[in-house]
Amino acid sequence: MSIAKLEYIWLDGYQPIQSLRSKTKIEKDFSGKLEDVPMWSFDGSSTEQAPGGSSDCILQPVYLVKDPQRKNGYLVMCEVLSPNGKPHPSNGRALIDDDDNDFWFGFEQEYFLWNPDTDKPIGFPEGGYPRPQGPYYCSVGAKNAYGRAMVEEHLDACLEAGLNVEGINAEVATGQWEFQIFAKGAKEAGDQVWIARYLLERIGEKYNIAINWHCKPLGNLDWNGSGMHANFSNTLLRTAGNRDAYESVCEAFRPVIQEHIDAYGPDNHLRLTGKHETAAIDEFKYGVSDRGASIRIPIATVERGWKGWLEDRRPNSAADPYKVAGRIIKTVKTAKVKEVELVA
Repeated sequence: MSIAKLEYIWLDGYQPIQSLRSKTKIEKDFSGKLEDVPMWSFDGSSTEQAPGGSSDCILQPVYLVKDPQRKNGYLVMCEVLSPNGKPHPSNGRALIDDDDNDFWFGFEQEYFLWNPDTDKPIGFPEGGYPRPQGPYYCSVGAKNAYGRAMVEEHLDACLEAGLNVEGINAEVATGQWEFQIFAKGAKEAGDQVWIARYLLERIGEKYNIAINWHCKPLGNLDWNGSGMHANFSNTLLRTAGNRDAYESVCEAFRPVIQEHIDAYGPDNHLRLTGKHETAAIDEFKYGVSDRGASIRIPIATVERGWKGWLEDRRPNSAADPYKVAGRIIKTVKTAKVKEVELVA
């Protein structure tokens, strides 16, 4: 008889940033298939998702991978449902209109490795600041790169779990890193980002290193913030073959600046200042290879004859990838694309 340890993972109802929660269920003779993972419940009164007098919330399994750190273990990403079986208000995944997986997403998740004892990023000296940013980006060596052992362990864990991690790198600020996740389907992209975040948080317990997801944890100091750039495409963008189609999609974002900012994570005004490779929070602009734009048109898209993807640079590191994807999809579907022949 085989015994499986199923780690149910979900998002709580805390605001403005939802936190990860998880608990373990032991299953005998588990098949290893998502359809055989039973629904479960939890006390929503302890997670800001239900009142104490009617506290049960339902966990609906939606994505399953092997747990790389537990023998006979699985990680189960779940949607939260209300007792009536409808999506809970905290459930951003249910808002994604992409049942045919036409939208592909690649998220560039930045974060800081944080020393809970000093309340600063690792690599910051006691009582002061490190050298100005510059030598840390894609760096190597003990003077520039901090926390590599933990970051490498996280990368291996993600790959062993079967997540589609496309790369990692040290970022611009001291103690800042990034991983990239890609999936053909908006919901799965969100599932994978959240599981990768979960693994990073759990591995941090071993090193006594916290993860700071805040977009500007160093305040107004002259240091880059953290983003979660959203690369996206659909059939139109992958096959358009002309600039007009791309500009039509980009222009669809202009009238809904605030709706996107609302979905792109809290405190983004601290990060989207027009400096440090960002556009100002209250303006919208796009351009080829422009990292100071709201939406960047990658040079690779142009070189492929206007067949590729776009990058929205505004989502921040603490944003919910489900909500980011849902908002982008909603806007792209409103684009008024001219009737042109798509090049196959």
